[in-house]
Amino acid sequence: MEKIDDHLKPSHSVSAGAATEKWEEVSTGIRTAETMLRVAPVGLCVAALVIMLKDSQTNEYGEVSYSNLTAFRYLVHANGICAGYSLLSAAIAAMPGSSYTMPRVWTIFCLDQILTYVVLAAGAVSTEVLYLAYKGDDAITWSDACSSFGSFCHKATASVIITFVVVCFYVVLSLISSYKLFTRFDPPATVDSNKNVEVAVFGS
Repeated sequence: MEKIDDHLKPSHSVSAGAATEKWEEVSTGIRTAETMLRVAPVGLCVAALVIMLKDSQTNEYGEVSYSNLTAFRYLVHANGICAGYSLLSAAIAAMPGSSYTMPRVWTIFCLDQILTYVVLAAGAVSTEVLYLAYKGDDAITWSDACSSFGSFCHKATASVIITFVVVCFYVVLSLISSYKLFTRFDPPATVDSNKNVEVAVFGS
């Protein structure tokens, strides 16, 4: 029996080593994909921001600028914040091992969720404003503005479309950060003071 046990020990070690090596390969692939996905929104956010910042038009009907509309100002700020965060998070994701510590994984996960909703909200409210600009509102006697300020509306539309592309990237990034969090770390646990038993927050 001792000979059999000695024979089995190396194979167990080899299996463990192969599993570790396989996980490292997977994590390296995920890190590379995540870094690229985080870099891409930087250019898109800057493009959406610049297009909106330059969006103004003057003609015989008057003058209109993005700064006249709160929704468009919010879109500019949201894209600026997103561009800065994307660049910083890409740098962190590119660092081998350092982005897999529990505090950083939790921080990136939470910030990804927040940024996704911030940018989504910017695109949604801007879309509503554009709809009113194109269609007007007969119920309150608002006429459409885009028939008079077509160039302004076209640039705003381009900026909003780019913003929704950024949202798509952040949906994918949110899934990746969720995967990294819930596959590497156990759910947080609370201790029942009466029974002194640890209970997982997310249930059994």
